[in-house]
Amino acid sequence: MLSRVAKPFVRLVERYLPDPYIFVLLLTLVAFAAAILVESKTPMEVVQIWGNGFWGLLTFSMQMLLVLLTGFMLASTPLIKAGLVRIATLASTPGQAIILVTLVSLAASWINWGFGLVIGALFARQLARVIRVDYRLLVASAYSGFIVWHGGLAGSVPLTIATPGHFTENQIGVIGTGDTIFAFFNLAIVISLFIVVPLVNRLMMPDEKDSVYVDPARLEDEVETQVEITRPADHLENSRILAWLVGFGGLAWLVQYFVNSGTLNLNVVNFTFLFLAIILHQTPRRLLNCLQEAIKGGAGIVIQFPFYAGIMAIMVQSGLAQTISSGFVAIATETSLPFWTFISAGLLNIFVPSGGGQWAVQAPVMLPAAEALGADVARVAMAVAWGDAWTNLLQPFWALPMLAIAGLKAKDIMGFCLVQLFITGTIISIGLVFL
Repeated sequence: MLSRVAKPFVRLVERYLPDPYIFVLLLTLVAFAAAILVESKTPMEVVQIWGNGFWGLLTFSMQMLLVLLTGFMLASTPLIKAGLVRIATLASTPGQAIILVTLVSLAASWINWGFGLVIGALFARQLARVIRVDYRLLVASAYSGFIVWHGGLAGSVPLTIATPGHFTENQIGVIGTGDTIFAFFNLAIVISLFIVVPLVNRLMMPDEKDSVYVDPARLEDEVETQVEITRPADHLENSRILAWLVGFGGLAWLVQYFVNSGTLNLNVVNFTFLFLAIILHQTPRRLLNCLQEAIKGGAGIVIQFPFYAGIMAIMVQSGLAQTISSGFVAIATETSLPFWTFISAGLLNIFVPSGGGQWAVQAPVMLPAAEALGADVARVAMAVAWGDAWTNLLQPFWALPMLAIAGLKAKDIMGFCLVQLFITGTIISIGLVFL
């Protein structure tokens, strides 16, 4: 039945969802118009805010690009390829492939969102090499696992409020992860999604006549040619000793970092991926050849993220984000506040696709409301986190690295993700309100 339900959504999205670059241009115009009409800003005031904020995500843009590049390089090493091949043998039918890629992506995303995006995409490619399955749904299934990231170990909102000195400490104190990530209601949501999301993806499998397959030859890596060493510089480019000295030096830093109670963040994930790739590729030349292949998929990140920075600036500095949050708070009660917080966070995430940035916007509105209504502050904070993660199934911003690795466009997968949007939204809402 879900296959029939998904079909019109898939066709709708394939027909009307533009390229993510067009999507971000349209969002920019919507944010412009809303700031003028709702917040009574003049067009030039909005232009000023937008232009000043346009480069506000440069650091994050580079981090995201490195997620794509370092993850691709690591997964292209012989050792990791062999591991993905071995795990892929656990699936022998298209249905099993869909379930397996979803579970792998869910587990990896719960550990770290960047890790989940890269591993999910690369594992989908590997499965498509050996099993004839609808490639759109396979990649959509890998992306759907991303839904759990903000309820997992790298969730930016729960980790922020668990850190002494965070910007709302004077208001709410330090709230440990035992009340957020490892709270019963949050673990119940995560476990429910681990069960439901793979099953929904499996039930959305289209009929043979409606399926879209990929030629496995398109997914094969280029055969490495024998390197001819004719210059002294060639010896350096193909030196294992040089690569291993630097690579193991990086791993030594990582060991010391974690021994000193370091936490897993995006920079650490990229650092780990890079230095493992340096070691496992064995020579600088092999790493550089792989980099040339990986960089082809990074164009969307480079061009689109500055536009999202501009949109975020409009939403925050015009007061539009606070107005949206306040509107939902106005109709909330002690019991329903987590639900309305979740919905408002999901809406804002379309325009402000950044967990930490979204918390900075919504905390000043939601925390006083939680205190006034007597609501559970930790639950309200997790509602913001889950809302931020939820509408990523609709917002192609976070799908760009995965789509680049998989070689697909947003319109190819978002129809399936739209079905998951409604189902997962229901599960998360029930968990936030009733558990």
